[in-house]
Amino acid sequence: MGLFDKIKRSLFGGSDEDQEKEKQDQQEVEQKEAEEKADAEDKQQVEENSADSEVETKEVEPEDRVWADAGSNLEQQRVDRQKKDESTEEKSDNDIENRNWSDSGSLFEKQSQDREDQRKVVDQEEQDQEFSESSDEARQDTQGNHSDSQSEIETDESDQERYDRGLEKTNHSFGAKLNAFFAKFRSVDEDFFDDLEDLLIESDVGFETAEQLTESLRDEAKLQNAKSHDELKQVVVEKLVDIYDKGGQGKDSTLAYDENAKPNVYLFVGVNGAGKTTTIGKLAKRLKDSGKSVMMVAADTFRAGAVEQLVEWGKRDGVEVITGKSKADPASVVYEGVSQAKAKGVDYLLVDTAGRLQNKVNLMNELDKIKRTIQKILPDQPNEILLVLDGSTGQNALLQAKDFDKTTKLTGLVLTKLDGSSKGGVVLAIRNEMDLPVKLVGLGEKVDDLADFDAEKFAIGLFQGLI
Repeated sequence: MGLFDKIKRSLFGGSDEDQEKEKQDQQEVEQKEAEEKADAEDKQQVEENSADSEVETKEVEPEDRVWADAGSNLEQQRVDRQKKDESTEEKSDNDIENRNWSDSGSLFEKQSQDREDQRKVVDQEEQDQEFSESSDEARQDTQGNHSDSQSEIETDESDQERYDRGLEKTNHSFGAKLNAFFAKFRSVDEDFFDDLEDLLIESDVGFETAEQLTESLRDEAKLQNAKSHDELKQVVVEKLVDIYDKGGQGKDSTLAYDENAKPNVYLFVGVNGAGKTTTIGKLAKRLKDSGKSVMMVAADTFRAGAVEQLVEWGKRDGVEVITGKSKADPASVVYEGVSQAKAKGVDYLLVDTAGRLQNKVNLMNELDKIKRTIQKILPDQPNEILLVLDGSTGQNALLQAKDFDKTTKLTGLVLTKLDGSSKGGVVLAIRNEMDLPVKLVGLGEKVDDLADFDAEKFAIGLFQGLI
């Protein structure tokens, strides 16, 4: 089963027969639940009526005895009077009895109304109490700092829901462009392919990927046979998914880990503002929570506040951070960090580096120096060299990846800030045009929003609503 079929199955289920069966099963389940709910409500009503009856009986019992005695006396009087004067006395007795029981009924109605009013007051007080408690809980949930409190919110959110939320802007933007394109569609001609290529480039899937897609569609029989806008759109999206799927084949998107290596060194590189330090802090917490020992190295000694930022993450995560003097040689700080991590036998050493611009030769050379420094102590390290890319930069992220990969052999990519932009389509270009796997994606600001890259979940989040 191809990725496109998997996406359709995830979004819509299996075949038509499977869908019909699932629909019938769902209807049966809903009907059964409705019947059970109705039975439960009837049972509850009976219990409430029984309870009310017991309360009423208990509350009016003395008066019942009074009126019962009165009724007996009246009945006896009626019988005695009937012997004397049957017609006259019977009428009189009936008038008295009716008047007395009418008064009794009024008394009972008043008592019932009083009890109903009392129950309403109690119910309202209980509702007010529940509302107050829920409001207090909501206020408590919204309090706290950026670290632990936010990670506790929405704990029931699934991985797919996290992907859907993180890619919502990209999905809506891409969907709007496709819908507008097919709304003005008239025929499959050269103008159609030219306009489609422009659309894909604007959607940040990359020039090379857009060109490859349009060329493969020219001889696509499904495209020629499409009779509606929806059918046409599905053919185009299916071809995009195929390119995306093939681009990821043979690439391992899991983070490398050698059980025998102490430590496994991860070197993070990328331009300023891409989110390296934040990514390292979030990953450190996740690794530590999984039971692994972690250390961090603050080797970005030039950016103001970079060291302090990583130190703060270390405090939050409970992870040791190796630092140097201000403006110190980054390689010397890394050397100290690797030495201590090796001596302590920690599982992971995460190294933050300066935000080097790809067109500054001296900074790129410094990166190579750091790598050689690590290998002096640990010849088989670093286990990962991860380029952190700001996903909101679109095609510029692809250019950065190509330039960085020329300077040092990258092992994978981290895409951040996908939730805040509509440029998540750049993942298609990266997977198709580069021999590099995406290993981590940032889908939000919370610690848990740094997710392992899952090709299928990403594709579902990107293309749902378009298939």
